[in-house]
Parts: sequence; C-alpha cells; structure tokens
Amino acid sequence: MVPKGLRLLLVEDQDDDAALLLRELARLGYEVSLERVQTRDALAAALRRGGWDLVISDFLLPDLTALEALALCRDLQVELPFLIVSGTIEEEDAVESMRLGAHDFITKGRLARLGPAIARGLREYEERRALRAAEERLRQSQKMEAIGQLAGGVAHDFNNLLGVIQGYGELLLRDMGGDERSRGRVEHILQAAQRGAGLTRQLLAFSRQQPLEARPLDLNAVVTGIESMLRRLIGEHVQVVTALAPDLHRVSADQGQIEQVLLNLAINARDAIGGTGRLIFETGNVDLSDVYAFSHPEVRPGSYAMLAVSDTGHGMDAETLGRAFEPFFTTKEPGKGTGLGLATVYGIVRQSGGHIVAYSEKGRGTTFKIYLPRTEETGAAAPSPPAPERPSRGTETVLLVEDDETLREVIRDLLEEGGYTVVDGETPEKALDAAARHAGPIHLVLTDLVMPRIGGGEAAARVHASHPEAKVLYMSGYTGAAAEHNGPLAGRQPFLQKPFSLETLLRKLREVLDSPG
Repeated sequence: MVPKGLRLLLVEDQDDDAALLLRELARLGYEVSLERVQTRDALAAALRRGGWDLVISDFLLPDLTALEALALCRDLQVELPFLIVSGTIEEEDAVESMRLGAHDFITKGRLARLGPAIARGLREYEERRALRAAEERLRQSQKMEAIGQLAGGVAHDFNNLLGVIQGYGELLLRDMGGDERSRGRVEHILQAAQRGAGLTRQLLAFSRQQPLEARPLDLNAVVTGIESMLRRLIGEHVQVVTALAPDLHRVSADQGQIEQVLLNLAINARDAIGGTGRLIFETGNVDLSDVYAFSHPEVRPGSYAMLAVSDTGHGMDAETLGRAFEPFFTTKEPGKGTGLGLATVYGIVRQSGGHIVAYSEKGRGTTFKIYLPRTEETGAAAPSPPAPERPSRGTETVLLVEDDETLREVIRDLLEEGGYTVVDGETPEKALDAAARHAGPIHLVLTDLVMPRIGGGEAAARVHASHPEAKVLYMSGYTGAAAEHNGPLAGRQPFLQKPFSLETLLRKLREVLDSPG
C-alpha cells in the first residue's frame, strides 16, 4: 500500500495517547506530518500558518477544550475537518461539538472508526472546497458580465460623442484654405478622435459586442503566420518557443481577432519579463468534462483546441490574477498601458464561444490557456477585399432618424456635404411625421437602431407604409451583433458602426442605394 500523506494538527497533552493515535494512523496507511499543540495560543499560531489537512483534538486538556478549539477555528475562518478523539465524552458535549463544526467524535477505545471518519471528513472537505470554488467562479463570471454590459453602454454613448467630433472636424478641415497651422490642429483633433474610437473598440471587444467574421481556422497556422512579427515586436532578448500539436482540431473563429489575442498576450509577456526570458506558444487537443464545466459555469463540456501562451516573467499574486481581465485594471506605471489588453483578449475569446484561464505565481511566470470549441467545418480563408474607391456624390433624398440632437446635426451636415437632400426632425417621431408629409420619394432611411421610445426597425416599417421604395441603412454606437438584442436586424440588413468618417458614410450610402432590390 502506497503511504498517503496527511498533514495533521494534533491537539493533545498526553504522550501515550499521541503515540497510540500515530500508530493507528500508520496502520491505516498514512504518512503523517505532525505538529502537536496543547494551548490556545499555540493552536491559533498553527492555524494561522495553515497548510493542514486535518485537526484531531482531545476533548479536555488542562488549558484548552475541544469546544474552545472549535470556536477558535470558527473565529479564524478555518474550515478544516475536525475530529474529536477522547477517552469519554458526555452526550451534551458531543451535540455541542457537532453544532460548532466537529465532523465526528471517536472514543480512544474504538479507534476502528478513525479511518472511515478521516476519509469522510477529507472527502466532504474537498467537496465543499470545490463547491466554493465553483461559486466563486460563477460570481466572477457574473461580475465580468455586468462590467461588460456597462462597458458596452459606455462605448455606445462615447461613440456618439466621437461621431460629433470626427464629423465636424472633417467638415472644418474641408472648409479651411491654406492655413497649414490651423489644418494641423484640426488633424490632431481627428487623430485623437480616432484613438478614442480605438479605445471604444477594445471596450466593445471586452463586452463581446464587436462584429466577428468567423470561419474554420487552424490555430497552428495562425501562430506560425504571426511568429516572425511577434519576434520583431518583443525583441531579441525574449526567446520565442513553439510546441504545436500536429493533429490540432480546427476551430471557428475570426483570424484577425485571434491574431489580436496573440499580439496582446505577447506584449503583456514582454513587459512582464522586462529583460531576457522565454515566450512559449503551445497547442493541443483537450476534452473538457462535465466535472470541469461544473466548476467553470461558462464552459460547455466537449472537445476543444487549446492554445497556451506562457512567459517566464515576474508573475502575479492571487489578488492581481483575480482582476487581470477587468478593463482599465493595470499594474503598469501611469502612461505605460490602458489596462485594456487582457480585457480585449477575454472578450474576443468569450465571443468566439471559448474559455480562457490564467495561472500565475509571483516570480514563477504566467500561463494563459485559451480553449476554443472544435468545429468539423472546412473552408478557405476569404480573399482580402480590394482597396475602396473614393465614394461618388449623391443626389437622392435621405430620411435621417437620430435621437441624439448634436449627432443628428453633424450627420445632416455630412449628408448635405455629400450632395444628398435630407429630411429629418428634432425627434425620431417628428422625423417620421416629416417623412409622411414629404411629397417626393425617399430613397433611403438612415436610422439609429437603438433609441429610447422607438426602435430603428419600427421607424423603418412606418416609413415603408408611405414610401415603400425607401431602402434602409441602420447605424448604432453598438455593433450590429449587440444592437440585435435591442432591435433585431431582419435578415442581414446594412449596418454602419459609429463613429464613422464622411467617406465611410458616403461609401456605405452608395453601396445601399446602388444595390438591387
């Protein structure tokens, strides 16, 4: 029989009784690592140090009782299996000890019950630990969901503000003559707006509200294809190592987004290493069981492809690790990072139907494991789209339905700058009234999809009652995928993500207006 390790904290004052207990544990096959205490202070110090599997206590010692020991465990929030082994014990004392948390009490004359009592206590303790861990992961998952919803809403409102800045900035730039100094200032404003749009895209990635172009993907090919760029990015002082499984399952994911995941993790690893070290990419096939899914509520059991990214950096303590994926949380110095890198990684993986976990210890490096569901689909990567041509001006009539007054004004100016005739109103309802009174044709309805009192889908339907010829282009500060939760996009309706430039708006208008049907 292979000895079973047992880290035992023994509360006992009699040498003979301690020896008797150790002999019985040895007979049961336990290899005991023992600390023996006899006073409250010694017991408190041992409990605070931790590392124990089991507490066994005599019921009555000169300076301590088992009931006092149980109360101390409760005060220190120690939930170890606690067995009372005593010569005799009164029924009232036995009941009180069980009320205080003792798992069993055994008389020294009937030590045959010791083995089953220890096994049951250890098993129940592990079950409680697993349940608490599952509950904690569920709370963490719910917290990340709540933060994601908040981040998505902030990004939506922020995109509306950026749309105003970017729109008027472009119009101002067009109106300027040769004053290069003023043009340079406006260009800086536009560049700042574009950086702000980049931040909102990261927030939308975290909140799983960005558009993905998922297709069958070989993760090995993604790692191999981006490896040379990663080497240049992280520098010669960090060695890049790959260990790729030759029979790796294919997954369904957006290649560009998975590459973004690898870039973010590589940059994070480079900063964590801070000098010479190694960055390891590893792939493999993994089956996540029902047991694993029980302790990770966001996971569905099944077959996955695993992509692990490990570094030899300074690592993270438990508190930092617990907040690693939160947006804007960073341990870097001010100005060294936005705190959105790992949040973006989390959002991309979760939106791809996957699961990510992080393992780290101070001074021992960090490993991120990404699990993406296996797919049986096959397909070639889509060809790169041709470079867009400069959009032509329009002459058609556009109904503009937008509840944000400032943004509505700038979009109207952008449309008129592009040659279009604009019908609108101070509110969505007034815009629809204006459309009903409009005698001529309305060629296109440009409507926000998510508005307080009327949704974009309802607005389009009401316009079609009087102008069935009108085509529809939806827009939103949310992405199309997120906006569908608030106002379904029937089929695959044209959609424009805020904020947008004048050229993007005009190009999308022409694309919709020139489309058949």
